[in-house]
Amino acid sequence: MTDAAQERLAQIRSQTVAVIPAYHDEKHIGDIVRRTGQQLDHVLVIDDGSNDGTAQRAREAGAKVIVHNQNRGKGEAIKTGLRHCLAREVTWLILLDSDGQHLPEEIERFLSAAASATQPMLFVGNRMDNASAMPFIRRVVNRYMSRRISHLCGQRIPDTQCGFRMLHQQLIPELLGGGDRFDYDTEVLIIASRKRYRIEPVPITTVYSDQVSNIHPVRDAFRFFKLMWRYKAVGT
Repeated sequence: MTDAAQERLAQIRSQTVAVIPAYHDEKHIGDIVRRTGQQLDHVLVIDDGSNDGTAQRAREAGAKVIVHNQNRGKGEAIKTGLRHCLAREVTWLILLDSDGQHLPEEIERFLSAAASATQPMLFVGNRMDNASAMPFIRRVVNRYMSRRISHLCGQRIPDTQCGFRMLHQQLIPELLGGGDRFDYDTEVLIIASRKRYRIEPVPITTVYSDQVSNIHPVRDAFRFFKLMWRYKAVGT
């Protein structure tokens, strides 16, 4: 890597904040925050109304913590983080989950992608090039949903369900509306595409921890199809 490239990467790193939405994740959050802090100087955890030790563990590990007084949903937790960063001199945001499904060590891949970008973009983790560790049903559903959403977005997004992302501050004002639960991850892609932002995949590792998922298949599938119908009805 040239000196100029190293300088560019260092600049991107110094201007990036990691935003981690968390809910009842006291078992994993400390480790995730510490490892994230080895990659970035600024780590922000949004405790979405947990009644366990999530906020305390995150603070002990070195994160700044914002606490919701009640559970509002992953989408609202992310938006709280976006608003916090919008009010500060933050150029890039990294979004990652608190349950160990995303490896903080792979933040470097997003930073490198951003350092090569010539315009504000949205980067989305891609597990689908090597998805053998992903449960079969989830793999099938993920590929199906990604095809549907990619068609709606007008650009290929191999892993639309991945929450490991990096986005430019310029995109934040566009993302402060929308859903409040897991459907927000999908809506972000649609909004960004319709605002003419390029979405690029970044290869990451498929990891499944022992954490119990907060996703409810029937309820969240209904929200997904409702979201798809709404944006199809609105059109481009």
